[in-house]
Amino acid sequence: MTTNESRHWTAVCADGDILPDTGVCALVEGVHVAIFRVGRQQALYAIDNVDPKAGASVLSRGLVGSIGERIVVASPLYKNHFDLQSGECIEAPEHSVRAHAVRVQEGRVLVALA
Repeated sequence: MTTNESRHWTAVCADGDILPDTGVCALVEGVHVAIFRVGRQQALYAIDNVDPKAGASVLSRGLVGSIGERIVVASPLYKNHFDLQSGECIEAPEHSVRAHAVRVQEGRVLVALA
């Protein structure tokens, strides 16, 4: 298991650049990553940005919501829902994406690829 200290963290934007209940896209080590700020707690989540069914880098533009206790984003193309904690595609698990570590440090949002 990788610890936070041994991960390679990449700064992607200022903490205030992500509006509540929205996502942004960043290129992290050549990977398109969608970073979301969600809910009252303003929790941050990061998943792959490419919709595996469409092959388009669009998940950061999806609608954020919940299905039961799961916080999800709906792909703007095929409307599949992706769990923001795990990257699992609710409707078609074979289309799941990776979830990445995300944190704020000194006012910057940092992402470490899974």
